[in-house]
Amino acid sequence: MRRSNFLTLAMLALLAYFVFPLFWLAVAATKNTTDLFSTFGLWFGRDFAFFDNVRATFTHNHGEYGRWLLNSLLYAVVSSVGAAALATFAGYGFARYVFRGRGPLLGLVLGTIMVPTTALAIPTYLLFSRAGLVNTPWAVILPSLVSPFGLFLMWVYARDAISDSLLEAARIDGAGELEIFFRVTLRSLVPGFVTVLLFTLVATWNNYFLPLIMLNDPKLYPVTVGLANWSAQAVGGSGANADLLASVVTGSMLSIVPLIAAFVLLQRYWQSGLSAGAVKE
Repeated sequence: MRRSNFLTLAMLALLAYFVFPLFWLAVAATKNTTDLFSTFGLWFGRDFAFFDNVRATFTHNHGEYGRWLLNSLLYAVVSSVGAAALATFAGYGFARYVFRGRGPLLGLVLGTIMVPTTALAIPTYLLFSRAGLVNTPWAVILPSLVSPFGLFLMWVYARDAISDSLLEAARIDGAGELEIFFRVTLRSLVPGFVTVLLFTLVATWNNYFLPLIMLNDPKLYPVTVGLANWSAQAVGGSGANADLLASVVTGSMLSIVPLIAAFVLLQRYWQSGLSAGAVKE
């Protein structure tokens, strides 16, 4: 296999593009507010204030940052598990059953991938307002359960990972359709399930716009909206409020730790799930 200097440089450039912001965030989290503005951004400040910043972040305003983290965890876990389960059911159904209108229905669902989520923000808000769900956790969770991309991924995966002969053998043995799904095919669909779960977990954890328009109670904020609120207070205030900038940076760094942990724990399923749907026997 020939080595390409151009591709090597391109990969190094991409690596720098993704790593430099994380490095800056990690370094900035060790600085106090004064050092954030008076020292070089890509190196440490005069004082190592990381633990003081963590303490200030978790104790500010009666510990609301910890509540925001728990809210984000609730929204992300429930939404990702629910979205992955629905995508698995629907993708398996589209891939393994023939019914009238399957093609147009699949095309309609997949066409929604091209619709930007911001275009659906106002209709979604009006719908949830009529249902009395605005300013509740369901206003964030329910829209996140719908994942057209997850359905597409599971449709491709189930189409290639589950063989017709396996299903026919199970039916000949007298197994019902639900029994076939849960006892025969579900284990083979786990890599795809985890892949959709990870994508939805990241999307919901980082979601800012939907909680912003749906929630007005700070106790229900996820960490994204909460940190944006702190940042607005720090920029628009002075004195104690200005010191919130260090907490915003530290809180931002701490908020990515759960995502890193999820990828580390589930990466083997994620990698196999991305590639298995594209490989045929």
